[in-house]
Amino acid sequence: MTRLALFDLDNTLLAGDSDYEWGQFLVDRGVLDRATYEAQNREYYEQYVAGTLDIHEYLGFALRPLAQHAPADLERWHAEFMRERIEPMVSASARRLVRGHLDDGDLCAVITATNSFVTAPIARLFGVPHLIATEPECRDGRFTGRVAGTPCFREGKLERLDQWLSARAQRLADFAESFFYSDSHNDLPLLRRVTRPVAVDPDEPLAGEARRRGWAVISLRR
Repeated sequence: MTRLALFDLDNTLLAGDSDYEWGQFLVDRGVLDRATYEAQNREYYEQYVAGTLDIHEYLGFALRPLAQHAPADLERWHAEFMRERIEPMVSASARRLVRGHLDDGDLCAVITATNSFVTAPIARLFGVPHLIATEPECRDGRFTGRVAGTPCFREGKLERLDQWLSARAQRLADFAESFFYSDSHNDLPLLRRVTRPVAVDPDEPLAGEARRRGWAVISLRR
């Protein structure tokens, strides 16, 4: 029976946070004003780490730059972002982990709260064929700055996973084993649902939960 392997992205497969770094990249490029954007970007990231983030408020902030610029410019900047910021955050051990599941014939997906514009090229970099991410709304070929559907965050990851599997005529219970790799306590709702939860370089709350429940703990930073 096929196994399911789900990978969180930021601070799990990546040694850093792609959403935060995308904002900082745009600041450094002069696309966004440093004085007004940088401090707010840091504050939202700290709220995420603390588990206090209002995802809808944050997405209103994070998706705004996508709506303010032409798709061709966004694509050009993203190609530079991949080379300069993302590729250095990819470890050999992260690549080996993904490749092992792919070679075993497991159904593999990246599942992330970060929007699909930022993360789709990163999933491709890892060779993962499926992406479940927060979807930015598009109209007439441009981003609107709003979210389409449920953000892929906390309990929303469960909802989005169930929707994805349903579209494939599958359920989580159909898999002999289901893996989920994550660094964050924000992912506890999904970690508690799979048969093989794995804490990856976990934050303190997740590390504590992993110890109590006897979950596997690994590092991808070496």
